[in-house]
Amino acid sequence: MKKLLLAAALLAQTTILAAPTVQAEEPNKGGTLVMALQQTPRHLNPAVQSGTATGQPGTQLFASLLRYDDGWTPQPYLAKTWEISEDELSVTINLVEGATFHDGKPITSEDVAFSIDTVKANHPFKSMFAPVTAVETPDANTAIIKLSEPHPALMLAMSSQLLSIIPKHVYGDGQDPKAHPANSENVVGSGPFKLVEFKRDEHVILERYDGYFMEGLPYLDKIVMRIMPEETARAIALESGELMLSGFEQEPRNLTRLKKNDSLDVSNAGYAAIGPVNWLAFNTKADKVSDQRVRQAIAYAIDREFILKALMLGTIGPAKTGIHPGSPFYNENVEAYDLDIDKANA
Repeated sequence: MKKLLLAAALLAQTTILAAPTVQAEEPNKGGTLVMALQQTPRHLNPAVQSGTATGQPGTQLFASLLRYDDGWTPQPYLAKTWEISEDELSVTINLVEGATFHDGKPITSEDVAFSIDTVKANHPFKSMFAPVTAVETPDANTAIIKLSEPHPALMLAMSSQLLSIIPKHVYGDGQDPKAHPANSENVVGSGPFKLVEFKRDEHVILERYDGYFMEGLPYLDKIVMRIMPEETARAIALESGELMLSGFEQEPRNLTRLKKNDSLDVSNAGYAAIGPVNWLAFNTKADKVSDQRVRQAIAYAIDREFILKALMLGTIGPAKTGIHPGSPFYNENVEAYDLDIDKANA
C-alpha cells in the first residue's frame, strides 16, 4: 500500500508474487526464482550505494550483522550476540564462527570495522554512523563499536542494505570503493548467493553459495533478476508466468488489475522496513515559501482524499510525516492539515 504525505506520496510499495494458492508447510530445496528489477543497478555493493536496484541483489550477495523480524526486533545474522553498555557508548558484537566470504576467506572483526568505516565515509546515508568514533577488534570474532554519544538508530543501521559486510582483503587495496571493479565483476560477497553474471540492462544472475554459514540455507539454487524498467511489461510478464516475483510496484491501474488474478499474490507487507518516501518539498530559502503561513496554506489546499481515491484508486493510504507509518520512529501525533479551503484562503 502506498502512503500519502500531504502533497507527497510515501510509498510503502507492493510486491507481486506468482504462487500457487496452497503453500507447502516446509519450503522445497532447489529451483530458480525469476524476478524483476525495475532499473539497472549502478553496481552491486550496498555499502556505498543506496536504492532498491542495488539493494535487491546486494542483500543476497552480502550479509549484515543483524536482521529484523516483522516486530522490529533485531535477530542474529553475522552477529551471534551483542551487548550494549550501560552508558550506551559502546556495542560489543560477537560474530558467528565459520562464516566465510565467497572466496573462502573468513569473515572477521577486521572486516566489520572496515565495512563500518567504508559505509561511514561513502554511503548516501553515512550520517547513520556519524557518532561512531572507532571500532576496536580485540580478536577475530569480537568487534567493539565506540560512540561519541548514545545513538538509538545504530542497531537498525547494522541491518541489511545499510551495513553490508564487505571483504577488507578485496576493498582495502586503496582504490575508490565507489568505483571498485569488485562492485560489478568478480564480486566477493558474504551472503547466501554469489554472482554469476551482471549484464547491464538485461539481468543479474545469482547462484547459491554452498559455503554459506547458515545451515540448510539458502533454499533456492539460483535467482535470475531480469531488468525490466517498463511497468506494463512487468505486469504482462507476471500474468503470463514469465515472472515469478516483482517488488516495488506502484502503478494503480496495474495493481488493481493484478489483484483480480487468482494466480498472483499481491501484498504490501514488509515495505515498512524499507520506508521509501516520495514527496514534494518546499525550498524554504525561496521568497514566497520561506513564509511558514504560505506553506501551511498550501497544505490546507491539498485534497488528500481526491489523490488517495481518484488518482491512486485506493491503492494508497495517508501518512502525516516523512517517516513511514510502519516505522518505530513514526509519530502520528502531528497536525494533519486536512483539506480546509477557508483556512488556506485566510
